[in-house]
Amino acid sequence: MGRAEARRAQQRGARRAKKTGIRRFFTWRKLLGAFFGFCLLIIGAFVALYLSVDEPAPNAEAKLESNVYKYGDGKILARTGRINREMVDLDKIPEKVRYTFVAAENKSFFKDSGVDLKGTARGLLNTVTGKGKQGGSTITQQYVKNYYLTQQPTVSRKLKELVISLKVDRRMHKEDILAGYINTSYYGRSAYGIQAAAQAYYGVDAEKLTVAQGAYLAALLQAPSQYDWAVASPTGKKLVTERWHYVLDNMVEEKWLDASERDALKFPVPHSPKPPLGMGGQTGYLVEAADAELRKQGVSEADLKAGGWTITLNIDEKKQKELVKAVERQLESKIDRKGNKVDATVQAGATSVDPKTGAVVALYGGTGATEHWISNATRQDYQPASTFKPLVFATALENGAETQDGDRIGVNTLYDGTSRRPVEGSDTPYAPQNEDDTSYGDVNVQEAMDKSINSVFAQMVVDVGPGKVKETALALGVPDKNFPERPATALGTMYASTWDMAGVYATFDNHGKKVTPTIVKSAEHRGRSVDPVQGIGKQVLSRRSADTVTSVLSGVVDNGSGHEADTSAYDAAGKTGTSENNRAALFAGYTPELSTVVALYGESPKDGGGQVSLTGTANSGRANGGGFPAKIWADYTLRALNGGSDARFDLEDVEKGEVTVTESPSPSTSASESPEETPSEEPESPEETPSESESESPDETVTESPSPSLSVSPPETSEDPGEGDDDGNRPSGNRPGGNTNVQRP
Repeated sequence: MGRAEARRAQQRGARRAKKTGIRRFFTWRKLLGAFFGFCLLIIGAFVALYLSVDEPAPNAEAKLESNVYKYGDGKILARTGRINREMVDLDKIPEKVRYTFVAAENKSFFKDSGVDLKGTARGLLNTVTGKGKQGGSTITQQYVKNYYLTQQPTVSRKLKELVISLKVDRRMHKEDILAGYINTSYYGRSAYGIQAAAQAYYGVDAEKLTVAQGAYLAALLQAPSQYDWAVASPTGKKLVTERWHYVLDNMVEEKWLDASERDALKFPVPHSPKPPLGMGGQTGYLVEAADAELRKQGVSEADLKAGGWTITLNIDEKKQKELVKAVERQLESKIDRKGNKVDATVQAGATSVDPKTGAVVALYGGTGATEHWISNATRQDYQPASTFKPLVFATALENGAETQDGDRIGVNTLYDGTSRRPVEGSDTPYAPQNEDDTSYGDVNVQEAMDKSINSVFAQMVVDVGPGKVKETALALGVPDKNFPERPATALGTMYASTWDMAGVYATFDNHGKKVTPTIVKSAEHRGRSVDPVQGIGKQVLSRRSADTVTSVLSGVVDNGSGHEADTSAYDAAGKTGTSENNRAALFAGYTPELSTVVALYGESPKDGGGQVSLTGTANSGRANGGGFPAKIWADYTLRALNGGSDARFDLEDVEKGEVTVTESPSPSTSASESPEETPSEEPESPEETPSESESESPDETVTESPSPSLSVSPPETSEDPGEGDDDGNRPSGNRPGGNTNVQRP
């Protein structure tokens, strides 16, 4: 072998030795083993991750819902809660609308295991490289992200999303996952979930969505802000239109939609956005009243705050608007809240009830719930005053009561109407003053009710028995709140709201069958409903007694202090009332179809409130129930009844009563010829010197608290003068030592 050959052989050996060393470390067997080892490592890591990551509790945001309040006809009144969401079951969503979401996001949804490994890997890579959020997740993964996790694009969240999605897919039915996804997704316009989105974009409930509308909402989820038609740029409109077509084409491909039906569909341009339904105006008062009623029915405050309730009210939208307009026309347009200190104190409240069902069809709580949250319709810190007198008469009728002379009390029974006449037969001396200190001769009960004569009804309380009057009043629905059992009860010295008194008068209207005002027609939460208040109860007053009261109160409207409510357009009955020191003025009235109570309250605008006099409202002297309240009542009732009604009171067996004729002097003043509360009898302005019955000391004008407080120094045997009075009159003592000075709220 030559030297050249030897060199070549040496080189070949070196190369062979080199190859042998490399192969020693990188053989196919070793490479394959390393690959499988790496796979086992990945699998082991995933198993460890799978075992270590538990399915967490839902995040708080995902469970939040709004409460939806509706008018009686189903129209939405308001939504409350931080999140505008209303969960709906999948069976409430049209089947083809459900498929639009699957077609848009995850065609293989019904067949996959809940994850898209390729999409997840792409998302992880983009997250690591800082490219932000990346689509491609399955519907299950997006549901998990919405319901259990957060929207933050982190590696740890993506890994948890993957594991939890696998577990959720194994545990839940596909339909439940789809429902969860549709209900938790954000659609823009502050709408979470398909129900809120359907209302926000198309003004319908989810169950009424069309396929075309569903396809738009499904397309919207990719970029809610960019794809909202109302604010989208030309590019955004082009992109969402293309995606809408993409969704429908996928549905045809998956045989979820016929090609012919798809070809007939047109792009459904959504409505312009509307401002959220707030709590301003009367809305807040209505919502508050509904919530209060639900709490009495066993729904806790926590339940209401958690949301998810659909609450339908008995409120009739037309009647509600008419009541608000009546207050505007008859009161607000005539007072100057900014320029007149008295006008600034005026608060109006009203409740209107259907006497056949107990449904509260309209309610006026004040100038606006965001400015004056206390509802003047339901507050119980003012006296019902002379609107209570019919209850005294009803008690007399129901108990077959007799006068001190032994006459059975009825419509024609005679009483002495002298002002300051001491009541007879009472252990507690009491001598009430009539309005303007007017004395009347012998008057029958009808005339006494027409003119709201205090002395007559104070005596009637004694004749019947204060305890029996209270018993009847509580049965009719007057709350047992500071309810005295004394002769002055006749002047309505307890506390009751317009809501309470509307129920009382509705019971008269309903021939003595108890009417309980109720504002909630239905309240439903998924799998739960609340039984509404039963508006009609048992017979608490005989028909004969109730119908007799109605007959007498019809006279008050026809010829008495309630004449401002009189019209030939409907049959009406009612009673006026003005509380002590003119702090409240009311008109309670009813027709065969509506029972409505309207009140004005004097409330100090200063911090802490306090009751003040209404005298001087609209520069018209002393306010009274026959003025603004009766006018508001008449305006509302006429329009609520669509201009009038042919319905008439169906009265049976009216109790006339017995009459004992005695000689009596005629009324001591000419004022007796006109109704007690006739506005013409009042001072023209607050600067005029009022009558003795109207005078009040400065410290009586404002009180710091609505609860009763007395400052009395009468003889020990006197009636407690801490009583209200009828139609602005303070009770006066007719005893040695002169009149009792009274200080009351």
